[in-house]
Amino acid sequence: MSDALTYRAAGVDIDAGNAVVERIKPLVKRTFRPEVMGGLGGFGGLFDLAGRYREPVLVSGTDGVGTKLKLAQQLGRHDTIGIDLVGMCVNDVLVQGAEPLFFLDYFATGKLDVDTTVAVVGGIARGCELAGCALIGGETAEMPDMYPPGEYDLAGFTVGAVEKSQLLSGEAIVAGDVILGVAASGPHSNGYSLIRKILERAGSPLDLDLGGTTLADALMAPTTIYVKPMLALLKATPVHGMAHITGGGLKENIIRVVPQGLGLALDAAALELPPVFDWLMREGKVPREEMWRTFNCGIGFTVILPATAVAAAADLLAQHGLASRVIGEVAAAQDGERVHIG
Repeated sequence: MSDALTYRAAGVDIDAGNAVVERIKPLVKRTFRPEVMGGLGGFGGLFDLAGRYREPVLVSGTDGVGTKLKLAQQLGRHDTIGIDLVGMCVNDVLVQGAEPLFFLDYFATGKLDVDTTVAVVGGIARGCELAGCALIGGETAEMPDMYPPGEYDLAGFTVGAVEKSQLLSGEAIVAGDVILGVAASGPHSNGYSLIRKILERAGSPLDLDLGGTTLADALMAPTTIYVKPMLALLKATPVHGMAHITGGGLKENIIRVVPQGLGLALDAAALELPPVFDWLMREGKVPREEMWRTFNCGIGFTVILPATAVAAAADLLAQHGLASRVIGEVAAAQDGERVHIG
């Protein structure tokens, strides 16, 4: 008997990796834009920017989906977590007015399961289609002993572009501007370490009915990708600033784009909690202030704009299937407190 070792014997199956690549090729191809040069298999993804911009500013972003992955793996739901990955990245670069151009993913696991990997990458491809960006490359890493059986990790990377003259820096924001809150599909991909603690305390009632949807469905709802509606909004109405509501919740994200000397007056009555957040607050006995600084509380994205533009903006977003409502306004900062919710 030979004592020769192989990569497969060490726990890495090259054939499984090749099978994944062959199965994802048609999924990836659907995301390609005319600017993509070449296809899968190169050492680097190629994207031709020639002729698209006069003074292009590239805007890049990277993110993961946090411990929502643990819930996806617990439930065996792998087909939408990739949408979350894309959403967390592209919504960030969108804040500065950038159109996401291309995306790359990193998938790491201890032992490659072809069906699971294809389901995850299929979700990433779907997210890219929703965002209008090309899935231009990625990495699938099989690393024995790094991850327990059935577990995997994800990271995403995106590059967008915007004309220098149209870059949203927040400098145009003035006192009296209105904050339009745009609906989220659920918790998106933030706060899941707290969510899982609350689930554990409540006995994981994932089949619980929350007014027509189960708790599991509400928690696994993929992150809303706001790119196409917001790019249309930027062309149609004067927008002074935007914010993606992620870790830090409503309390800490909107203020990031507001100039020093100005603050936010948010209307607590306008921040009515959707059923999944109401359940989390009650079951976890989470203080309202903690909810506001941990979760999006049903508001996944905000637009700061003049009061005269609010009605037209809300109408345009509604045409794209996005509900929105006024949740506050920009005001002078008072006594060092820049964010007041009352």
